[in-house]
Amino acid sequence: MLFIDIIVFGKMPRASTVFSILVLLTTSLFLPRLLHISRRFLTTMASSTEGDYQYTPGLHSVSYVTAPDEETAKKLAEGLVKNKLAACVNIIPSIFSVYEWKDEIQKDPEVLMMIKTRTSRLEDLTKFVRDNHPYEVCEVISTPIQHGNLPYLKWLGEIVPDK
Repeated sequence: MLFIDIIVFGKMPRASTVFSILVLLTTSLFLPRLLHISRRFLTTMASSTEGDYQYTPGLHSVSYVTAPDEETAKKLAEGLVKNKLAACVNIIPSIFSVYEWKDEIQKDPEVLMMIKTRTSRLEDLTKFVRDNHPYEVCEVISTPIQHGNLPYLKWLGEIVPDK
């Protein structure tokens, strides 16, 4: 229609029409190539190797736990590392949490624990935190590690034994 307007009627299309057509053409021409490149990148990342170490995405996880203060977080962190449920725990001070609890909005200063572990140990890690945490319902949420610094991931796996 754009070309008919220009050739037959001598009208210039609106800028938005030209833009829409350019987006459509660009997407249809380059999207398949972009998807191909993305798949190749993800495949390469999934089979990352360094020396004799090959990392499998999702083998390790990061768990997040909030605590009321640094002292509590340090005790939990030490127990997790001592019991080989975590290779490393970062304690991030001075966060502020807003949440609903028992039909009331709560606003509390807390600390955040960022815990690196094996995915196969998440149940044990969660049980340890629940058994040793002062909150009635404590936060333990986890996400798998897809890729990272291979020597670090190798070390993590050496510290935390598989279940």
